[in-house]
Amino acid sequence: MTAPATSAPRPPSGAATRRLGRFELRQLLGKSTATMAWLAFDPRLGQELMLTLPRAQPATPAALARWMDDARAAARLDHPNLAHVVESGVQEGWPYVACDRALGVTLAERLAGQPPPAPLEAAAWMCQALLGLAFAHEAGAGHGDLQLHHVVVGDNGQVRVMGLATAGTAAADMPAAASAAAAPGADPRRVQRLAAQRDVLACGLLLHRLLASQPALDEPDTALAIARMAPAGRDIVRLPWNTPHPIPEALRAIANRATANQERQRYLNARTLLQALDGWRAAEAADTGGPLALLLDRMRTVGHLPAMPGVGGRIARITGKEGQHTDDMAGQILQDIALSLEVLRLVNSAQVQGTQMGGSAPVLTVRRAVALVGLNGIRQAAAALRLWPGPLGAAGAEAMQRMIERARLAGHAAQVLCPAGYDPEVVFLVAVLQNLGRLLVQYHFADEAEQVWQLMKPLPPPPDAEPGTPAHPGMSEASAAYAVLGVDIESLGAAVARHWGLGEDVQHMMRRLPRERAVRAPDGDGDMLRAAASAANEAVDAAALLPPARLAQGLVNVAQRYARALEIGARDLQDALQAARAAMRTGQRVAAVDRGDAGAASAAPAPASARGER
Repeated sequence: MTAPATSAPRPPSGAATRRLGRFELRQLLGKSTATMAWLAFDPRLGQELMLTLPRAQPATPAALARWMDDARAAARLDHPNLAHVVESGVQEGWPYVACDRALGVTLAERLAGQPPPAPLEAAAWMCQALLGLAFAHEAGAGHGDLQLHHVVVGDNGQVRVMGLATAGTAAADMPAAASAAAAPGADPRRVQRLAAQRDVLACGLLLHRLLASQPALDEPDTALAIARMAPAGRDIVRLPWNTPHPIPEALRAIANRATANQERQRYLNARTLLQALDGWRAAEAADTGGPLALLLDRMRTVGHLPAMPGVGGRIARITGKEGQHTDDMAGQILQDIALSLEVLRLVNSAQVQGTQMGGSAPVLTVRRAVALVGLNGIRQAAAALRLWPGPLGAAGAEAMQRMIERARLAGHAAQVLCPAGYDPEVVFLVAVLQNLGRLLVQYHFADEAEQVWQLMKPLPPPPDAEPGTPAHPGMSEASAAYAVLGVDIESLGAAVARHWGLGEDVQHMMRRLPRERAVRAPDGDGDMLRAAASAANEAVDAAALLPPARLAQGLVNVAQRYARALEIGARDLQDALQAARAAMRTGQRVAAVDRGDAGAASAAPAPASARGER
């Protein structure tokens, strides 16, 4: 097998030749505190090889035997993203593993000889490396010293990791791993887990290097950079803003989480970092993969959302009584968020639009949907739902229940906050749809949802911080979702709404107003509905997430943001939440709250879209 065109040149004739046993050492490909990689020529095989060796010879025969045992065990692993070991052995007291140079060039060589890679290419390289590492970790093997010279890129773009388990005892230099291994009765699984986390952190540093075109902390050796990061050091690694290519916000969030200062925010295994990068790549390339494709597949398997307990009796009451008014039936359906959204999905499907609606605008009221699909349509919608709690465990079901209650509470609060003249059911459903992505992620990606919520929580200051040091703020929801899923939650919800047949006007309304921007006066009815729903959802979030001592100020902050758009104050928010809770308890329509002249002043006749006449 011949070496690729990108292989290193042979030394000129007459130049001094370095040897290791039978190998002719032609070029040092890279070195770290623990390992080194050489391009070598093997006269016996007549081909170039890449040798990985420890930086220091094993001190004792036992240490040499242990190095060889670990390296040979790792060499038996077979995966497309792990470099195949053609030979392992000892030359002049130096243990080594050898891989075929025809596999490609090291990432260090690739970066030295070509312009910085585009973000998509860099992410693709890291995804392949992570696939190989994840396979190795799950087989009980680790790398221990992942560096640029251990990642090989072929002419066809295939990436392989070489040098598994060649760091030897240097892999235990990380304080957490060292203390875990030295502890009496140390659990081998914990030691292995900590070593795998070190590999994932090294991947984060390599991703940083690819995107920033410079090593993190100006330290090319990932082991030395790790030693300067928490918990051993105090240095912080974040992507700079002056990068060769613009870095999309989602990818920046992933890269920064991979090297986060707080250990609890980092990726704990190769699969979670791989999932985030793959999700971002799929969303960026707008292909058929990624979280959206997985979400659509799961929705086909376990339904869109789980029906609330007692749905069978509710359907029997709705369909078993002739002559019921559509308002009464809609009121009972709205008690169940999953059933309400399923009815809307059904009526907005391409089949129903083609046969009954003649291409008209999307339906955004349950009573209009009931009139279109009839009792059989309601039964069909109910039959498509999984009974509570679907595939969720006890903890997931509890979190799902809280999310549903928050969405309903926001819907009722929005009815109070929205000026007169707008259909209350439309207002309710717009506020609920602003939670569609959160509801879907909570149901279909319960573990990932928990990661997102944990990343959003403030982090306490470190134990050795000065008294009075404030807590470290958590991530925003968008950044946390990027870091976990590779795509923000609202975009998932909007994509599902589009899949259901809801148009761009609905997708616009169901996106909450960005918290980092000032809220301006609404330009039209869609903006008014969006603002009222956003204000209600922010107030509900404040009530659910803020400690009691900070709730009053939190509501003041929300009121100040929406004062111009909705002409409300903090008292209006408190009254709206109180009225919404009362409606939740009684099951009755939300009680109107007297907002004085402010509400009348902002009221305006609403078009058919806001009145539900679709």
